[in-house]
Amino acid sequence: MVQIRAFLVWLVIIAAETVHGILRGVLLVPVVGDLPARQLGVLIGSLLIFAVAYLFIRWMAVQTKLQFLAVGLLWVVLTILFEIGLGRLVLSLPWERLTEDYDVTRGGFMGVGLLFMAAAPWLAAWLRGNAVKDFYQQIR
Repeated sequence: MVQIRAFLVWLVIIAAETVHGILRGVLLVPVVGDLPARQLGVLIGSLLIFAVAYLFIRWMAVQTKLQFLAVGLLWVVLTILFEIGLGRLVLSLPWERLTEDYDVTRGGFMGVGLLFMAAAPWLAAWLRGNAVKDFYQQIR
C-alpha cells in the first residue's frame, strides 16, 4: 500500500515539476539564460518536492526508516526514467544535453536535487513529527 501511495504522490510531484519547468522556460530563461534558469530550477524544484512530501507524508503511511528510504529512492528512479523518457523520446534531446544537468563540472545541479528528493520523505516526516511513535528513537 505504501508503494502505491508513494507512486501517486510522485505523480503529483512530477505534475508540479512539469508546470514548474514550463514556467521556468517561459518566464525565467529569457531573463537569466538557460543554464542559470536550470540551476535555479533545482532549488525551486526541491522546494516543490518538499512541499508535496510535507502535504502527503501522513497519507502515505510510511512507518519505518527503510520505508522512508524506499519511497525517496522510488521517487528518484521514477524521476530519472521520466527525465530520460521525456528528454529522449519526446523532446529528442541528445544524451550530452541530458547528462549536462547531472554534471556539476558543467554547472548541473540535478544530482543534488535528486539527493534532496531521496531525503524529502524523511525530512517531511521529521518536520511534521507524525511518524510512528518510535521514529524519533530510530533516528537518534
